[in-house]
Amino acid sequence: MTPARPAPFLGVTVVGIGADGWAGLTEPARAVLRAAEVLIGGPRQLDLLPAECAGERVGWPTPLRPAVPRVLAAHAGRHIAVLASGDPMFYGIGRALAEETDALRVLPHPSSVSYAAGRLGWPLEDIDVVTLVGRPTARLAAALHHGRRLLVLSADATTPAEVAALLRERGFGPSLMRVLEQLGGHRERTSARTTADEWTRTQQPGDPLNIVAVECRRAPRTLRLGAVPGLPDEAYEHDGQLTKKHVRAATLGALAPAPGELLWDVGGGSGSIAVEWMRTHPSCRAVTVERDPARAERILRNAERLGVPGLSVVTGDAPAALTELPAPDAVFVGGGLTAPGLLDTCWAALPVGGRLVANTVTLESEALLADAYRRHGGELVRLAVAHAVPVGGFTGWRQAMPVTQWSVQKPLDPTPGADR
Repeated sequence: MTPARPAPFLGVTVVGIGADGWAGLTEPARAVLRAAEVLIGGPRQLDLLPAECAGERVGWPTPLRPAVPRVLAAHAGRHIAVLASGDPMFYGIGRALAEETDALRVLPHPSSVSYAAGRLGWPLEDIDVVTLVGRPTARLAAALHHGRRLLVLSADATTPAEVAALLRERGFGPSLMRVLEQLGGHRERTSARTTADEWTRTQQPGDPLNIVAVECRRAPRTLRLGAVPGLPDEAYEHDGQLTKKHVRAATLGALAPAPGELLWDVGGGSGSIAVEWMRTHPSCRAVTVERDPARAERILRNAERLGVPGLSVVTGDAPAALTELPAPDAVFVGGGLTAPGLLDTCWAALPVGGRLVANTVTLESEALLADAYRRHGGELVRLAVAHAVPVGGFTGWRQAMPVTQWSVQKPLDPTPGADR
């Protein structure tokens, strides 16, 4: 007796495919594509399939992400196969599909990152990966540290020149670059190693399917930026409204950013707290509220230069400008404390477990923080920093203006007798 064939999977199967096309697929992946009633993918991916894959071919519209639920709904109840480049769950379409359906099966192919690491002899665990597909080139700046190896996922053939230009602008012109094209395919090519300084826009763009390998080298006079909060004050453009680096480091320590969290930075000034919050992890997000338009523009420039161009800046007065913002995981108040209702609005917006940190140098605002400390608890500290400076032929201390800082975490249950 011939066993019955299993019913086709009526969810969505995502098949990773490389530059080697049909020849590089496993037999289970080929079987899925032959059996599919609907084949969805980009034109380049669909063109890699032979005629024996007879399902209806559907190209993704542009922009892709908003179209995903609509395209899936149009073919509901049919055997759908989606084609993706390399590993669908590594900066691929797999994430968007997983957000839309629980009936998802993924058949990955080696990613371009795996191929590149193998070709270069670079251990994957020692590499930082930055994608510039649909993202600004400026985000690469946050990953620039002397001696680190980067693999940059390119948007198209122009990306290598843009990467070289950013490296030069950020003082990493001596960095070594190689471009790897069509990895795994018969047209695979790796360029000769050269420096970003030697790479010019007059060079002809290569294949649009490429990845850029970078070995970071900082030029001798380039300002060194570390990986933890407390960047040099010189890293910021400012008009004096800047949380200085020692206080900034203490403030970020109290805010305690964690991956995926959102910060409200109220009274942004130069944006330094929000910038360094976002630099702690690529998934950290921040919204800066600044009433002065010139400072708001300056914050955007600082964010771009320091590798976090996703920082959102709202120009307006707090607390009114806070009403339409998404709920924060943490709030920093660096200015405008005397605005009526500001602290109470920030406190009310915090979820249970959310953190609030406020800094001030004035007696009037310090009184407000003392009252908030009485009502909500937390920790009230005074931060004092002194710098050694010349005094005649000797050296003495110059005291900076002390900063009063209130930090608190919103409790599950309010303290008896305390205000919410």
